[in-house]
Parts: sequence; C-alpha cells; structure tokens
Amino acid sequence: MKSQLLKKSLLSSIAILNGIIVAGPGNMAWAEEAASDGLILEEVIVTARRRSESLQSVPVAVTAFSEEYLNKVGATDITFLAQSTPNTTLKVSRGTNSTITAFIRGVGQQDPVAGFEAGVGIYLDDVYLNRPQGAVLEIYDVERIEVLRGPQGTLYGRNTIGGAIKYVTKRLGDEPEMRLRASGGTYSQMDILASASAPVTEGLALGGSVAYFSRGGFGKNLNNGKEHYNKDLFAARLSAELTPSDDLFIRISGDYSKDTSNEKSGYRLTVSSPANGSAPILDNVFDTRAGITGKQEVIQKGVSGAIEWNANEAITVKSTTAYREDATESPIDFDSLPNNSFDVPVVYRNDQFSQEFQILYEADAIQGILGFYYMNANAFNEFDVILGNLGVTSFTFGDVNTKTWAIFGDVNYDMTETVSLSVGGRYTSDKRSAEVKRQLFLGIGSPAFGNDTAFMLSETANFSEQRTFSKFTPKVSLKWQPNDDINIYGSFSQGFKGGGFDPRGDNRASEGFQPETVNSYEIGLKSVLADGRAWANISTFFSDYKDIQVPGSVAIDTDGDGIDDDFVGTVTNAGKGEIWGIEFEGTALVSENLTAIANLGYINAEYKEWMVEGVNIADTRVFQNTPEWSGYFSLNYELPMNLFGNDGAVNLIGAVSFKSKTYIFETPIPLLDQDGYALIDASIVWTSDDGGIQLGIHGKNLTNREYKVAGYNFPTLDVVSAFYGNPLTVTATVDFRF
Repeated sequence: MKSQLLKKSLLSSIAILNGIIVAGPGNMAWAEEAASDGLILEEVIVTARRRSESLQSVPVAVTAFSEEYLNKVGATDITFLAQSTPNTTLKVSRGTNSTITAFIRGVGQQDPVAGFEAGVGIYLDDVYLNRPQGAVLEIYDVERIEVLRGPQGTLYGRNTIGGAIKYVTKRLGDEPEMRLRASGGTYSQMDILASASAPVTEGLALGGSVAYFSRGGFGKNLNNGKEHYNKDLFAARLSAELTPSDDLFIRISGDYSKDTSNEKSGYRLTVSSPANGSAPILDNVFDTRAGITGKQEVIQKGVSGAIEWNANEAITVKSTTAYREDATESPIDFDSLPNNSFDVPVVYRNDQFSQEFQILYEADAIQGILGFYYMNANAFNEFDVILGNLGVTSFTFGDVNTKTWAIFGDVNYDMTETVSLSVGGRYTSDKRSAEVKRQLFLGIGSPAFGNDTAFMLSETANFSEQRTFSKFTPKVSLKWQPNDDINIYGSFSQGFKGGGFDPRGDNRASEGFQPETVNSYEIGLKSVLADGRAWANISTFFSDYKDIQVPGSVAIDTDGDGIDDDFVGTVTNAGKGEIWGIEFEGTALVSENLTAIANLGYINAEYKEWMVEGVNIADTRVFQNTPEWSGYFSLNYELPMNLFGNDGAVNLIGAVSFKSKTYIFETPIPLLDQDGYALIDASIVWTSDDGGIQLGIHGKNLTNREYKVAGYNFPTLDVVSAFYGNPLTVTATVDFRF
C-alpha cells in the first residue's frame, strides 16, 4: 500500500514539475505509442557516448530535442534550447547577430576575440566549430539536437569543459522527398525553406536545402533610419550519401550561410555626458542613436566527409574530415551615440581543418571506443577603437594559430546483468602561437582601416609567442540498472581548456594565460514510472573549477593627463571556484490527450579564491551568465481534427520558462544585471495523419517581457549599455512534405 501511495505521489509530482521528454528534448518530445494496457512514452535514442543508446539508460545528463518537437514549438535557432534545458545559457553575443555565448553549469566564455576559446563545444554533424562567430545555428533540416551537461572532454575533447551541443542533420531517405515551409509574422517576418532529396542510382542519394530568414527590426536607429534588431540571413546545405555495400556508408556535405542583418548597438542605460550631448535615455530598448557606418556581414561555410565502415558484427570504423571558415566585418558602436567617441570597426576571419578517426567495439559485455583527433586552426581579428573626442585611435591586431591533437578512449564493461563500469581518458596537446600588436594613433582611424595619414603615438604591444599545453583527462562512471525502469549512476570526469594569449593586452600579455581545469562529480537517477507513462530524471553535481579564464578590458590613461585615452585587455586566471547543483527533468502522459513536460535546475556557483596583489577578493566576484534557478513547464493537449477534408490532430501547447537573476560580468553591475524573469510561449499546430501538411501559429514572449542578455560597461568612457532578448512575436507557419 505504501509503495502504491509513493508511486502515486511521485507521478503527481512529475505531472506538476515534469521535465523534458522523448523524441524532443532528448527527453523533449511528446511522442507516445499504444500499449495493450494504455499509453507509454516512446524510447529516445541519443549518441552522448558516441554510440546509439537509450536516453534513459545512458549515464550522462543529456537533453535531446527532436525535429518534431522543435517544429511544434516554433523553435528558430539554438538559443531557444536554453529555455527548456536546466542550468544552460545560450545567447546571442553583445553587438552581434550570430555569435554565440554559451554557458553550461557555470562554465563558458563570452569573449569572441581571437585567443579565447569556448567553454561549451558546438558540433555540427560531429564537426567541432572552433569559433563562436556564426555559431547561432538556425534550426532547419535537423534530425535532433542534444545538449550534454558537464565535462565531455573524454569523447568530445576540445573545449567541452562545460558541456557540448550536438546539432545533427537528417540523413537522406530511401525515397524521393520534398519539403516547402513558409513562415510569416510580426515585424514583417518572412522565412522560406525548401529541401529535396532522392536516390540517383543504387547506392547514391543526393539532397539539399535552401533557406532564407528575414524580419524587420524590433526598433530603429534614430540617427540613420535603419531597422535595428532585424534579420537577413541566407543558408544552404547540400549532401551526397553513398552506400556501396550494406557495411559501408559515405557522406559528403557542405553548408553555407550569409548574414547581412544590420549592425546591432546597445541600449544606453544612462544619460550621456555633456561632452557627448547629454542625450536622454530612449523609450524603446530596441532603439539606438548609433552613428558608426560600414559593412555588416557574416559569411561561414564548410565541407565535411564522413565514412562509416562496419568491419564485422563487433567493430565499426569511422572517419570525419572537415574544413570550415568564416569571415565577419562589423561596425560596432560602443556608446550608441551619433558621434565617433567610441566606434569600433572590426574584422574576424577564422578557418579550421580537422580530422577524427574512431574505432568502435561492441560485444555482449564490452563496448568501447578508441579515437584520434587533429585540428589546425587560425583565428584572426583586427579592430580600431576610435576615441573621436580625443582625436586618437587604438588599433588591435591578433593572429592566433592552434595545432591540437588528442588520443582518447572509453570502455564500458557490463560487470553483471545490472552493473556496468565505464572508464575512459583523453590526452590532449594544444600548441598555441600568437602574433599581437597594440598601437595608438593620432587621427580618426588607423591605417589598417583606411586612414593612411594616421600618426603612431605609441606601441604598447608587439610580440610573437607560442606555448604548448597538454593534459590527460580521465572519466569513470558506474551504473546500476536493476531493471528497465531504473538507472542509478555516479561519475567523475575532468575537463581541460588550454591557455592562450590576449590580443588586447600590452607586452605583459606575451606570457599568456594558463589553462583552466574542472573536476566534476555527478550522481544521477533516471526512472520510468507509472507503467511507462512517466519519466523522472534527477542529477546532482559538484565541480571544483580552477584557473578560470576571465577576460576583460579596462580604460587607461596613457599620457598622465587624467583622461582615459586607451584601454588594455586583462585576463585573470581566477584561482578557484566551486559549483554544485541539482537538475530535474521529467515527462508524464497525464491523460490520453494531455502531456506535461517540466524541468528545474538549481546551481550554486561561488569563487573561493581570486587573488589581487595578495588579497583574496573572491567574495566580490560572481559567476557570469549563470542564474541560480532555471525552470520550464509545458502542457500539450492533442485532439483529433479533420481540416479541409484531411484527418489529423491539433496540438495546443503552452509553456513558461524562468531564469533567476543573471550577472552579465564577473562583477555585479546593478544597472546592467538582469533580474529574474519568465517567458510565456504558446503554439497551435495542426498536423495531418500522414505528416504531409502542418499548419501552426506560434506566439513567443506573450507578455512582452523586456530582459537583458548582454551589455557593455565602460563608465569612465560614458558607456553602460545593454542588449535585449526578443519582444512579443507571432508567427504563422505552413509546412508541406511530399
């Protein structure tokens, strides 16, 4: 009797708190299948350990999102995933339209300049994206997206010290397929997607997708009349798949995108100084008075080749070869004012070549992987900081090369029918070389940006240095699965991110900054309840985080006249931080028609040591982009409905997501930091029984909540400004599949 009451209580709790689900968030979906005694949730397959496994049996905290789920909730790009994934922050970086800022469990990096590496790895079809520019991936032509939380260095390697995000595109089908999707909505939104695939000959199939995403601005540039926060993006993917035999699969694919959305400037949170015209604070947070002009464009492209060979029933060999590059030109107006008192034209260029080999072994009691990874990458940036009111320009040049290789392996041994032990490790070698220049010019603009008459006043940095960072990072996990419904696991993993060089630093930066490491411990429970009608997944973790790389910039007075006329980059290897938290994800089929999804994340992240001139100032520092609480709750009610003579079903979906107070930088800034807020979304989606037609209306941020996602803070240079998340939008979508 007691056990029945406990079971009933747990199910009731899940119905209230429920987290992410099937076929959708790796738990995310509303998929179910009929059983003789009712309904059960459909099994979700993920590749968190580089092999296909059930979500509920894998000893990793992972949230998976299916194409079906993402379509039904009207997801547009990968930043949407953060609303429903515990302890995860994904945002568009300040002053950009497509650069990603990613944090998972307190670990990440928001500085996009060359020399700084991400703390969360972004993967496109198993190809690691080395730079954040252009990594706000639009969601189209996708099979699923997985969010892996905690260090993933053993299997995913480079810069996955906080976690990894896997964007997996769809493989081509055995039959000809076509798809046409069109969306229109508020702010003159108009999105078009067209895709097609077909077998050409036996063993060869070709496919491709083209997409155009456009939207008017949420505000305006009151200085030049341009739309502000608009979108203008073209993207395409092509692929060829060869299956010469049942044991061999080859895929060659390429992708291209071009983003020509207008430049984005911050919303000033203070009245400008008298020297800058005493401009008042604007009424609309999406408006600006920015005066800088210039080319705004982000182009990225890549090609990859994947080979998968089943040598025999136990051994599979995989190879992934890829080349990628991107180029950004952007005019950034730090002070968002018409004059050129803090204008920053910037150029980023990145390229990378990578090669990965894997040998997978799978037998009754032993499963394992052995692999090798190599990457040769370059990150380049140059930019001016024009202080027009002083008549000077600070020029920064950074050219950083990375050559990295790694050997990794992981073996899972089923010690008994219910107990499994997994042991793995990775040895990584990162060679970083950098050429850095910092020069101060008399004049508006430097020679690199067209002012050949500029006169160099001083050179604070001019060095070429290189360093190699290497580390062995182990991982071990123990899983007890007494039956198909219960999975209890514990794990230890170590994360490592190599050091580097700050291109904004002076000559003292030639020593570079140190690697950062994290030791993470996790205990989790994954359970299937109520005869398969509910899931409840709980994980708790503790991380010992050391030598944390915290970049920043400070304004300086170079000539001693009491006026700041330059700035210098500063990087702190903060001595130590401790992070612990708990995450709950669940799903329940409350009735035949109603599904509830929810999650809840709590994280306590504190610096324990941050030394400045022998004094520990840790109690004055905070973890950036890491809200203490995050939550999500969704209800999906489905009813059969015949529309235009077609049988189908309509889904009524409502969701609320919540994040508590978020600090933008490592020091609290009351004017800039974002207090806790909630977002409410709703969708009405009709889908024909054969899946050939889908019609939907999606409302986002229905209460029109204003919330900050990034900002600048240079008060001595008259700059405290913020960037905001999207306002209320409504989108109608028509999706045809043939």
